[in-house]
Amino acid sequence: MKKLLFVALFSVCYLACIAQSTQSTTFILVRHAEKGTDDPRNPSLNTEGKLRAEKLLNMLSDVEIGAIYSSPYKRTKETVTPLSAKLGLEIQEYNPNNNSFADEALKSYQGKTVLVSGHSNTVPGLANYILGEEKFKQLDESEYSKIFILTIDAIGKAKVMVLNY
Repeated sequence: MKKLLFVALFSVCYLACIAQSTQSTTFILVRHAEKGTDDPRNPSLNTEGKLRAEKLLNMLSDVEIGAIYSSPYKRTKETVTPLSAKLGLEIQEYNPNNNSFADEALKSYQGKTVLVSGHSNTVPGLANYILGEEKFKQLDESEYSKIFILTIDAIGKAKVMVLNY
């Protein structure tokens, strides 16, 4: 597990370095961590989800992140809150039903790394939007460990790597 985490962290750092040296932008897309059952419409993270949010913090705490985006739900915000607090970055809300926010993020954070916390049905769709092709399908409801790392010069001109964390 530690070896996999090291490989994932190395990959993220490597892609972020490439992005910064060529003015490419890196988007890191994650689905929110495991959700609880405290509220059927807007649940918080459960214990396992809080541990996954800490894993994300540990994995990305040394990456130079320029912005953190989250859909307006508790579970997505709680997934990136530990990292946001450590880096001193405000979590910016986006509409998960409208991928065009990525265009503005690309302009605003050119050459930087942008972290986005979304959902099983929106993260693959955002990855497809950035890639300019339908490559990924909706994640299974039980899938929380995927992380999509996209290095992008322009919408439709990107490379992607998918890891588990």
